[in-house]
Amino acid sequence: MKVVILAGGYGTRISEESVSKPKPMIEIGGMPILWHIMKGYAQQGFNEFIVCAGYKQHMIKEWFADYFLHTSDITFDFRKGNNDMIVHNKHIEPWMVTIVDTGLETMTGGRIKRVQEFIGNETFMLTYGDAVGNIEISKLLNFHRKHGKIGTISMYSYAQNKGVIEADDNGIIKAFREKSDFDGDLINIGFMVFEPMIFNYIEGDATVFEQAPINKLVSEKQLIGYVHKGFWQCMDTLREKQSLEKKWASGNALWKIWN
Repeated sequence: MKVVILAGGYGTRISEESVSKPKPMIEIGGMPILWHIMKGYAQQGFNEFIVCAGYKQHMIKEWFADYFLHTSDITFDFRKGNNDMIVHNKHIEPWMVTIVDTGLETMTGGRIKRVQEFIGNETFMLTYGDAVGNIEISKLLNFHRKHGKIGTISMYSYAQNKGVIEADDNGIIKAFREKSDFDGDLINIGFMVFEPMIFNYIEGDATVFEQAPINKLVSEKQLIGYVHKGFWQCMDTLREKQSLEKKWASGNALWKIWN
């Protein structure tokens, strides 16, 4: 089963780094967050990826083209007047990666529509190129198949990060307490599964996937939510990027399910 990764946006909310590279290529622990996402899927048996690129898409292509250089020790031997390259401790992933330039201004739905030819008439995974988690993909897929809907999205209780106030209708405060995991709202965290019929819900490049297509699925009762109760974190801001870096450096990267 193929995994489609949305990786074409400008990443304006983390412009401190995205000004020079695509957001999915921003590094955590020396490797792009895109690599972290792919490693999580691959560890669970999903090794075919379609990357919907756009902004600075050439950087994603070049990074994968030079994957040996990023993951191996290299000797360059110029002594015979040639540029001989010897790869030591060769490490390569068992991946097939298709990187598609889906346009600079294309919306999320349009990007998905543009890779339809690479997906074919198959069920496929879909996620965003800026968030990591320890989602159990096999359980997600079984949930999707059990309910027989066109789409399944993963949901997560995104907790408050401030103290919580409880007040009555007159504004009298009844309680003030620290946040808890029960104070958040369920949000869509990506890690989705869709049947190929989803392409019929996308008109073209201007379609925002999270608007008309998703709302139509909801109205037709063809979208179901799988609740993830483990770790998840997005990388929308520099502060969130630094948080992920800190977790990685401390050995507390809960999304790292591979050896």
